[in-house]
Amino acid sequence: MILYKNLLQRLLALPQALRFIVVGGAAAATHLLMVGMLVAATGMAPLAANVLAFLTAFAVSYHGHALLTFADARQRGWASAARFFAVACLSFGVNELLYAIALHHLHWHYFWSQAGILVLVAVGTFILSKFWAFKARHPA
Repeated sequence: MILYKNLLQRLLALPQALRFIVVGGAAAATHLLMVGMLVAATGMAPLAANVLAFLTAFAVSYHGHALLTFADARQRGWASAARFFAVACLSFGVNELLYAIALHHLHWHYFWSQAGILVLVAVGTFILSKFWAFKARHPA
């Protein structure tokens, strides 16, 4: 438990952008690992595997951002989870559209195109998360 608290304190001491990269990297790694495993192990179509991978990575992303990236805003619970899910769904829609283009029109490799797309989409996700999903709400 002491190791966990020490690690948490070190992560919280990082600038917010670096915390976003750490959490986003963990979520992206989860996403990519799931896509790779589902396609390679089961033969699932990459676009279908991407949906399941998104849902798995969402859990990593929400909890990481609520506890680390945007911890200062103290926005946790159903309201911030719903707003962040809306952000994540919008980001996923953009991801899936770009992924379909990369796969079916550009004929890029499924794994590497997804890796690049995850980085591109992360910028919009950060902006919407910071200024809407996890924005500190002040009592009226």
